[in-house]
Amino acid sequence: MSRFGNIGHRLFTGELSFDFVGRRKLWVALSGVILLAAILGLGLRGLNLGIEFKGGEIYTISKPGVTVSQAQTVANKITGDNSSVVQSASNSSGKQITIQISAAENVSTVKAISELSSQLGVPANQISTQVIGASWGHDISKKALYGVIAFMVLVTLYLAVAFEWRLAVGALVALLHDMVITVGVYALLGFTVTSGTVIGFLTVLGYSLYDTVVVFDGLKDATKKLGTQSRLNYSDAANQSLNSTLVRSINTTILALLPVAALLFIGGGLLGAGTLNDISLALFVGLTAGAYSSICVATPMVAWLKERQPENIALAKKVKQRRSAEAKAAAEGVVLDQADDEAVQDNEPVSSGTGGGSTGPRRQPVNRSRNDRRAPGKRK
Repeated sequence: MSRFGNIGHRLFTGELSFDFVGRRKLWVALSGVILLAAILGLGLRGLNLGIEFKGGEIYTISKPGVTVSQAQTVANKITGDNSSVVQSASNSSGKQITIQISAAENVSTVKAISELSSQLGVPANQISTQVIGASWGHDISKKALYGVIAFMVLVTLYLAVAFEWRLAVGALVALLHDMVITVGVYALLGFTVTSGTVIGFLTVLGYSLYDTVVVFDGLKDATKKLGTQSRLNYSDAANQSLNSTLVRSINTTILALLPVAALLFIGGGLLGAGTLNDISLALFVGLTAGAYSSICVATPMVAWLKERQPENIALAKKVKQRRSAEAKAAAEGVVLDQADDEAVQDNEPVSSGTGGGSTGPRRQPVNRSRNDRRAPGKRK
């Protein structure tokens, strides 16, 4: 068995455990810093919307030999800044260069074609033009917003029915966490938001929910009979369940990120596939944030809410008493037998032996067996 597989087996059986739930303050602080940076980036810099949302023209050049850097230099001269987006793409007719100039630049189509033709040595009839109105992007944005709202409502109803409202709250907090981080990364780094970005963004919400539901399903099974014992409180059981599904979550995330990384770095970086680049970038950021939130945000949030239920408060008190009794017995070199164990679970004083009314742990030598307590031979 590989080392990682051995770790996974130990996590599943409980031999190895990482205290994710107990470190909820650390995750809150870490998420708070990331979210603050994302919100500041969104508020101060805003999103770099593509021409699908602002309107503009797309000029396509099919002449071989024209590079992206050459086209970018000419486009910057036309607009007077570096706001234009230049990409390369390949299709059945060969390699193409696309130049996107926003309508806010107030550059006439005739002037742009003339400059591109003269500077790049391309005949004007080999430069195709596509005009996109801002109303199209407005409609797309509105439909995407409606889609997100409908998605959130359906998710809330499903989780409230399949689990309970506290788990629904934890899942929604994780989803909002992923949304803000993904949008914030785009704002901070100045990535262009296109229609492909919106598609990738909506896909991220579905994956994040899937990963969270997998964790919650294990949590539901682990806490089904929690009130019948006194060894684990809710946070302990939640952390144990999270560790048992940790390797599965990591494997799922890695397997999902591998093709996305191929699209991003190979398809978008080497082949210059613009739409693939937009979708894969949103997926790469969102999947990473989703894996983190399902482990470090959703489950600790649920545990924090559940620990405030009366039955779980009583269970936590019972677990604390049991652990205190076990620690005291261990310090005195004795162990609690079954009767004492049941007394601790029932919140009753444990006996000190046969007869008498004093309380305390039952005196039993740690290494004493049943045969040691009875001499061999027949009973007379």
